[in-house]
Amino acid sequence: KEWERRLRSENLIDFEDMLNLAAEHIEQGQWTPPYELVLADEFQDASRARARLLRALVNRPHRYLCAVGDDWQSINRFAGADLSVMTKFEEWFGPTTRLKLERTFRCPQHLCDVSSTFIQKNPAQIKKVVRSQQQPVGPAINLIEVPTEDRIRSGIEHRLHELHRSLLSGDVPRGKNGRVTVSILGRYNADNQYVAPHWAVLFQDTMRIDFKTVHASKGLEADYIILPRVVRGSYGFPSGIEDDPVLRLAMPSGDDFPHAEERRLFYVALTRARRNISIVTVAHYQSEFVTELMKDLNIQPTTVDGEATSTQVCPKCKKGVMVPRKSQFGLFYSCSRFPACDQKHDPSRGRRRR
Repeated sequence: KEWERRLRSENLIDFEDMLNLAAEHIEQGQWTPPYELVLADEFQDASRARARLLRALVNRPHRYLCAVGDDWQSINRFAGADLSVMTKFEEWFGPTTRLKLERTFRCPQHLCDVSSTFIQKNPAQIKKVVRSQQQPVGPAINLIEVPTEDRIRSGIEHRLHELHRSLLSGDVPRGKNGRVTVSILGRYNADNQYVAPHWAVLFQDTMRIDFKTVHASKGLEADYIILPRVVRGSYGFPSGIEDDPVLRLAMPSGDDFPHAEERRLFYVALTRARRNISIVTVAHYQSEFVTELMKDLNIQPTTVDGEATSTQVCPKCKKGVMVPRKSQFGLFYSCSRFPACDQKHDPSRGRRRR
């Protein structure tokens, strides 16, 4: 990685080009690798150039490759990672023995079940069943709905106060050194605006709080995870920003499943939690991922006080929620994704209209 950094910073040569040149050097017999066994970690982040070099290193009799990775966590396509290298491993490397690592010592079972169901909606992902060795500590998932975006920070602070009181009373066990860890994970760095600087001091007796992006959290964990702004839109989660056309030319093609990369990123966020994840959304602007959790996994939103909300998933598109609106004829409900979805409901007439 240090060589890669230096090469890129000095504009000497593209790192992927260097890998291809190295592979070509071996393929043409200009150098014979002495290795009998090659180990590759984080294989889900392999690019085609990296896979080609690995193949060249072991492309002789009695040479072996052991690759370890989790295709559910392939989130670095922007850096050249190509998921097909892992999902089509046999096409690259020939006959293979696969060992599935299906035990986790991090997440409670309910969170494993929810996250596994969510990620495997994409048929391109390798199927497996994850079993937890972690004992639950309270509910594994909270879906918190705040009325407006400017209430996100206060909603998170309310959640932290609630956790603080439970830790002080002993209703929730403390972690190492008498504190628990809390990571607030934003889809973007700008989501740091929902973290108040004084929280680290205010709650220092019971918890250690930090902020990271979801990308930066990969490989890490915390007792409690908070996702601050899971809404739809350009800077939502999933992101509505399309790849730059020029940048897209240099990236591997993604799979065809909607929001495939963002789905894997959301899976990474879900599975950072050892105890609980709190997902914060905004009424009438819920992310498609939130409505999917509601519709398919029966996770119901509550207010910050724990009261059930009246939010309903659109019965037509299953992606938006029904939003109250006013017209000259009175109150009616329509899908939050209008005009993409034209579902309407007039409560005064007791029937739906399209």
